[in-house]
Amino acid sequence: MERKDTITDERIDRYLDITRRALDKIVIAAPEKSFNRRLADSFMEMATSYYEDAKHFRETGDLVTAFAAVNYAHGWLDCGARIGLFDVGGDDVLFTLYE
Repeated sequence: MERKDTITDERIDRYLDITRRALDKIVIAAPEKSFNRRLADSFMEMATSYYEDAKHFRETGDLVTAFAAVNYAHGWLDCGARIGLFDVGGDDVLFTLYE
């Protein structure tokens, strides 16, 4: 039985994979010359930075910090999808959508 109170290599790898798939799926929906495009780009930069941090911490064996960073990364992606900055093709498995 898998423990639910422990961050294992397998668990962090699963979360990294989910977030990688989410990053690969996103299409920026905001028009190029809009304020929302600047927001979308910023959200993507934050998500990508946290994702890269998570990979680094995973590689160094700091699974707790990796877990925190990958969750921050995915939170930025979820937020951008939910408010319409990103087109995620209606994917409500990888993303938390409004409806």
